[in-house]
Parts: sequence; structure tokens; C-alpha cells
Amino acid sequence: MHATERERAILNLLKGNEGFISFRSIEKQIAASPATLRRDLERLAGLGVIERVRGGARLPEDAMPERNHNDRPSIAPFQENINRMQPEKAAIGKRAAALSENGASIMIDGGSTTVQMCPHLDGKNLQVFTNSLHIVELLLPQQGTRILIPGGSLFREQNIILSATGDDTMPRFHAPLYFRGASAVGPQGVMQPDVILVAAERRLMDKAERMILLVDHSKFKDSSGNVVCGLDKVDTVVTNDRVKDQDVAMLESAGVNVIIA
Repeated sequence: MHATERERAILNLLKGNEGFISFRSIEKQIAASPATLRRDLERLAGLGVIERVRGGARLPEDAMPERNHNDRPSIAPFQENINRMQPEKAAIGKRAAALSENGASIMIDGGSTTVQMCPHLDGKNLQVFTNSLHIVELLLPQQGTRILIPGGSLFREQNIILSATGDDTMPRFHAPLYFRGASAVGPQGVMQPDVILVAAERRLMDKAERMILLVDHSKFKDSSGNVVCGLDKVDTVVTNDRVKDQDVAMLESAGVNVIIA
């Protein structure tokens, strides 16, 4: 079992046991040596997605499973998301692509909105680091675009490559701009439903100078889930003209530049 698969299994066990599991239980249910499992726990703890406690591990308070609630966000398959708000996403992607300078290096996280940037990157001679196989497919015909991808495991729902464990193949890659989406945005920050996805995205954040968030107006909502980062870590939000004034005010009060596509 690959490290990312083991870590996902550990997190699933934690969620299924009300946020805590003993090390002995992990040993019984995951086929790996005790030393390997301890290293997995240390990596997850280092990423902030679990906490080590005596005899086992627990989820942080803000990631604890909610009892008797069914409103936790789930990850919809990419093919479902791509057809939602398609005109708005297309406008957002086009406007976001204009922010990248010719010949620059950029990072693009996988998502149904970020993928809309691809047609507008042709001719810019960019170096693009992406974890999305959909984005790779769209960029391949662009002769001047150099494509880099990380190592890791395939996250089938979104067709992206995850490397939450620090074993990606280009650890020294750095870019001025990191373009990404989100499942929800609110006063608490940028949200995603899957803790492994959160960990991988935090590692990408560390490789960029500025974060550009691409979200349509429907993503501004109160939601339970996992916080990738606070609004103070976001430099620019590109959204559509149906965004509410109160949401723009929320972003601007946090020092975020807002661009309406």
C-alpha cells in the first residue's frame, strides 16, 4: 500500500471512530509495519491534519466528525462540477489567465474553474506546475507551454495527483502565482472537504508567493469542513458579477483584492 493510501486509510479510521483511534487498532487494520505506521502518523501530524496523543492519534477539534449531522461537504466528481455555473467559470478562468505574465512559472491546482484558464494560456510560453490530469490534457497541444507534474497517487474523484506526504518529484519548484479553487469560502477561510486534499494544497501554497482564488458566487457560504487557510493568505479572488456585496466586503476587509469577471 502506497503512503498516501495508508494515510487516507488512517484518516478514514479516525472519522469512523469519532475522531480517535489507538495505535494498536491501526496496526490491526492496515497492512504495514509498526515503524512505517508511526512514520505515517508523524507525517500527518506534521501537516496538521491529525494530533498525536498517548497510545494513538486524534483529529484536531476543527476536523472532528459531527454527530447526527449530514451537512458536511462532499466532493462531487469533476464531470458533475464542470457543468455547474459553466458560463461564470469560463469568464473567471479567462480573467484569471490574464494575470499570468508571458514566460512566467505558475501553479494551477485541479478544479472545474481553474481548468477554464487553459485555452487562454496558449502563446504565453509558461512553465505550468499542475496536479490535474485534465489541465495536463488541455495544455499538451500548446507548443510553448512547459508542463510539470508532481509524484503521488491519483485522486479519482477530481482526476488529480496528490502528494500530501512530501514525496513529490519537484520539491524545489517555486512560482510567483498559485491559481486554485475551493469548495467553499467564508469568514473562516478557504474550505475543502477532504483532509488529504487540504494537506496537499497547503504544500502547494508553500511553493508560491501569491495565491489567486478562482470561485463563482455560489462558493461564498457558511460550511463545515476543513480550513485550508485563512483569508489573510489569499492575495486575489477572481469571481463573477453575481457575487454579493457582503461577500466582497468580507474579502476586502481581510485585505483581499477582488476582481469581478
